[in-house]
Amino acid sequence: MSSGLITAYIKYERRRTAYVVLLFMLCILAFTISLSFGSSGLSLKDSYSAVFGGDETSRLIIWELRIPRLLMAVLVGWGLAVGGTASQVALRNPLASPFTLGVSSGAAFGAVVVIMSGMTSSWLIAAAAFSGAIITTLIVLGIGKLKGASPESLVLAGVALMFLFSAMTSLLQYTATMQQVQAVVFWMFGSLANSGWHQLAVTFPLTILPTLWLIKHSLDFNLMTDSDETAKAFGINTGRLRITAMLCAALMCASSICFTGVIGFIGLVSPHIARLLLGSDHRCIFPASALIGASIVTAADTFGRTLWQPQVIPLGIMTSFIGVPFFIWLLLRKKIGGHP
Repeated sequence: MSSGLITAYIKYERRRTAYVVLLFMLCILAFTISLSFGSSGLSLKDSYSAVFGGDETSRLIIWELRIPRLLMAVLVGWGLAVGGTASQVALRNPLASPFTLGVSSGAAFGAVVVIMSGMTSSWLIAAAAFSGAIITTLIVLGIGKLKGASPESLVLAGVALMFLFSAMTSLLQYTATMQQVQAVVFWMFGSLANSGWHQLAVTFPLTILPTLWLIKHSLDFNLMTDSDETAKAFGINTGRLRITAMLCAALMCASSICFTGVIGFIGLVSPHIARLLLGSDHRCIFPASALIGASIVTAADTFGRTLWQPQVIPLGIMTSFIGVPFFIWLLLRKKIGGHP
């Protein structure tokens, strides 16, 4: 009997490992294919030749435009997906995401304030968006701490701030000029157009380091998924774990959207896809959701750049087109509900 259980467990672990490897290969494939698409007219052969050589123009297009943009797509999808996973497990709420917790609304409000002031520096807008996201998270955590850092209080505080910052953003747009409204709307659509090596240098550590911390504490999250009492019985400080996970999620989401604008549904659907494939072990869910989010954003950006040339469909619109049907499918299959 025990031998059969061990054999079944080994097969289960191998299957999960195979899924993660396949997701990694899918992400690499999406990156590789996307590298050859663009408005410059470079052929598939020229695109890959420019990676290792080629003429100066081709190298400039590949190394200064396409590769930074695609790497940013990977990091944005990675950060939003892992941030959404951390939010869902920390709050034991399958609908938790940067949107429902007010992080995106706070970032949007910060960016809109700078845009409305007449400043056009992308770095100032990014700094304001990042600050808005972090401040919103700190307010949510402060309110939650007053109520004992319970999942319910954090979710309600996040939803309340989401509506507050959305209303304040709408009020600023109502009083803005036509040019300001256009700039605000374009930013809120989400785009990777301003991606570069300097932006990657900021986003990379703020995405990877929190991810490593979350993976390190995966077993703690597995215990907390059942109930706080179960986790506390094993000596886990659930309040501190929940707050730290929320801060990690906020850092990843803020560093992602501060340069790109608001990008929806990645943090919501990627964790659910990972759970459908791999079950509930967060040792696998965190890396799997990261790879799924990275693949979706990379594919969405490529479709947005190529479907309607020379027009570029904003990334936030493309991810919503992908995310909404899947979200409805999950609802119809009753896969959303209860604990994540």
